Amino acid sequence: MNLQMGPTIFLDEIGELPLELQSRLLRVLQDGEYERLGSPQTRKVDVRVIAATNRNLEAEVREGDFRKDLWYRLSVFPITIQPLRERAEDIPLLVEFLVQKFSRKLGKQVRKIPYKILENLQEYPWPGNVREMENVIERAIINTRGSTLQLADKLDASKAKEFAKDLWMGLEQVEREYIYRVLEETRWKIEGRDGAARILDLNPSTLRGRIRKLGIKRP
Repeated sequence: MNLQMGPTIFLDEIGELPLELQSRLLRVLQDGEYERLGSPQTRKVDVRVIAATNRNLEAEVREGDFRKDLWYRLSVFPITIQPLRERAEDIPLLVEFLVQKFSRKLGKQVRKIPYKILENLQEYPWPGNVREMENVIERAIINTRGSTLQLADKLDASKAKEFAKDLWMGLEQVEREYIYRVLEETRWKIEGRDGAARILDLNPSTLRGRIRKLGIKRP
């Protein structure tokens, strides 16, 4: 029996893929075929596909922002990883790993992590998840003198929670107002050359999904 595996392709932020491209990806996954840009020749491909997203794709499917058939095709073996704020017990090991990583990168000899710092890191809600923690630890290593870690950032847990909430609500409000203004300018026409979807550079079905999700209603 041949157990040799083909190459692996990693599709990050799969939830951001426009609907018109989702259908093309689905074809590749189902038929194992693709065409190079500018070439009429069909090629066969045998790869393992790993996809990642921070979105709730099941909710996106219900709202019409993600294809149901592609969701089923991708979710053969789903692995759900909770956000960092919901797994504080993992933070000490992650901090230790990042301290070692950036110490090597920056030529430092940081070996000690004070308990108070670990407490502070565990209490912080990390609205930017692991990427934010990487930045915080790298800045800490840069500013540390000696072998004991010193934080360069003042991590205020309560302010971070409010910031994350306000940021999400603020971005959603900006998007809602922008789409509403474009719809008014096009007299609520979505498709066509002078439609809102063309102006917003969105697939019409994607725009309709955003309108439903944001609760935009025609007066």
